Amino acid sequence: MIFQYVSGAVETGSALRGNLAAYREYALVPQLMRDTAARSQAVTLFGRRYDAPFGVAPLGGAAFVAYRADLVLAGAAAEMNVPMILSASSLIRLEEVQARNRDAWFQAYLAGDQARIDRLVDRVARAGYGTLVVTADTPVLGNREHNTRSGFSMPIRITPRVAVQSALHPRWLLGTVAQTFLRHGPPHFENTEAERGPPMMSQNSLRNTTARDRLAWSHLEAIRRRWKGTLLVKGLLAPGDVAMARECGADGVILSNHGGRQLDHAVAPLDVLPEVVAAKGGMKVIVDSGIRRGTDVIKAMALGADFVLLGRPFLYAAALGGQHGVLHAMRILKEEINRDMALMGLNSLSELTPDMLRRRTAPL
Repeated sequence: MIFQYVSGAVETGSALRGNLAAYREYALVPQLMRDTAARSQAVTLFGRRYDAPFGVAPLGGAAFVAYRADLVLAGAAAEMNVPMILSASSLIRLEEVQARNRDAWFQAYLAGDQARIDRLVDRVARAGYGTLVVTADTPVLGNREHNTRSGFSMPIRITPRVAVQSALHPRWLLGTVAQTFLRHGPPHFENTEAERGPPMMSQNSLRNTTARDRLAWSHLEAIRRRWKGTLLVKGLLAPGDVAMARECGADGVILSNHGGRQLDHAVAPLDVLPEVVAAKGGMKVIVDSGIRRGTDVIKAMALGADFVLLGRPFLYAAALGGQHGVLHAMRILKEEINRDMALMGLNSLSELTPDMLRRRTAPL
């Protein structure tokens, strides 16, 4: 059930499949016989130089998938010098994660309640975060039928089926669940509000998801006035919404359909990327959902993305190998990008242009 929680998508899974298929629709046009010995994939984003053009997307409940995963991901990102975004649905206090990685970003799920928003924004600022990500695509939770089929629920109910599944996966049961309870006590949703959230396993209380359907652009304007750091909006797909984010003072947007976990049949971010880039103004455009290989990163940046994020691959790596596993996954991706740059005739990712891509006439 834990694997299905991470890997699955809403309803028919169309949005998730569409994310992956969007990258397969493009073929690369290399430009060769160029000296690429000096190639570098370093990029500058919001005034900070990163050693690779990718970062870690926010991953809710990660520490129940892999032991202390939020700290693991933060530590690996710091060592690799790439950004990591802490999810509001994380199970480790945002202050602890910031202490592990001073450059971590914080992603917030916000209700349309300005007083609650202000308290959380102030807490994030006090902790030392410099980048706040406001997620826009969760007015309600998506219809995740795969969780129902697998037996996953929140809070988790220890049914006979769940008990058998857990017993058959002792590495997770002992290495993640038991260690967490023995060393740190019952995990809580620590960061959904300014105040500590409910225990993850409690049957008597649910994490606060009320009034998220009231979140509006006026709240983003108020956040911009209060928040002094970098402000991003995540989950946008419509070019008109990107324009609204720019008018509200956002420094950038993250094009995302939540990895296919919110609206079934939602368009893939890659398919709207060219339209968004044309209207971004001075904002940065970051893309997630469906990126799995170095060539995917090349394609997104050729279409105008300034940066990309990956979620599931790094969480799988954390579950398998902790921080060393995440670093290994990051190195694989970085090596792929380095090799792809040479094969494409690039010394810098800024040399990528749309004419280095062609739409395939038939799907692979």
